[in-house]
Amino acid sequence: MNLYTINTGHFKLDGGAMFGVVPKTIWNKSNPADENNMCSWAMRCLLVETGNRLILIDNGIGDKQDAKFYSYYYLHGDDSLEKSLKTAGFGFDDITDVFLTHLHFDHCGGAVHYTDTARTKLALTFKNATYWSNAQHWKWATAPNPREKASFIKENIIPIQESGQLKFIEKEGEFLPGFELLFVNGHTEAMMLPLITYKDKKVLFAADLIPSMGHLPIPYVMGYDVRPLETLKEKTHLLNRAASEDWLLFFEHDPVNECCSVELTERGVRRKEVIKLKEY
Repeated sequence: MNLYTINTGHFKLDGGAMFGVVPKTIWNKSNPADENNMCSWAMRCLLVETGNRLILIDNGIGDKQDAKFYSYYYLHGDDSLEKSLKTAGFGFDDITDVFLTHLHFDHCGGAVHYTDTARTKLALTFKNATYWSNAQHWKWATAPNPREKASFIKENIIPIQESGQLKFIEKEGEFLPGFELLFVNGHTEAMMLPLITYKDKKVLFAADLIPSMGHLPIPYVMGYDVRPLETLKEKTHLLNRAASEDWLLFFEHDPVNECCSVELTERGVRRKEVIKLKEY
């Protein structure tokens, strides 16, 4: 098995929204805000090469929304989905599986693109791939609650359903040898977290349960989460497992830190060693 970090660019979100009830005087030390209280965040995906499968976990914000939409998120940086895949030695047509942790726009926007300059025809970016979600989350995303409605964009979702390339995962557990799935419900309904056995470690793709290293303390929960108390329980359980079993955490949104191991301290679970996958 080979793992490749796929950087798709950075965007900005309000720091208060990202850290919920935690005061700015605390979170601003690890994630400095600009004059508008906005912090920079990565949209970091993961490519898993195993056997004859090439599995892309999440795919960033994409490029098909209009300028007004993107103006809210201040996209920046030189990375892109296509560029990062090319650096790893692959193209869109090489991807066999697109794994969607959940359907918020910054995680699945790259899955679909416009094929014409008039922006009238949508097609799947990965034409040879099976797209994976689960029925519970798909229903949640296609009939969204008012709190999350703006995060579920129909152009990102409906073309996948209409393509015939969508399949649902029925339950957590082994997806492929060395590739397990964990379901969590605090951030959004039935978000899926891959737990991958890589060399002698397990790597947890933490998605939006633990979006950055700055979110390791249990109370540091995003204001976006629909069930914050559930997030507290899920973080407590998985971080304790990560510490006791010596997992690596892969951060999708940390602007600087790609991965870290964790350990149990007097203050709770905290970072141990910060690394990049290519260095492991």
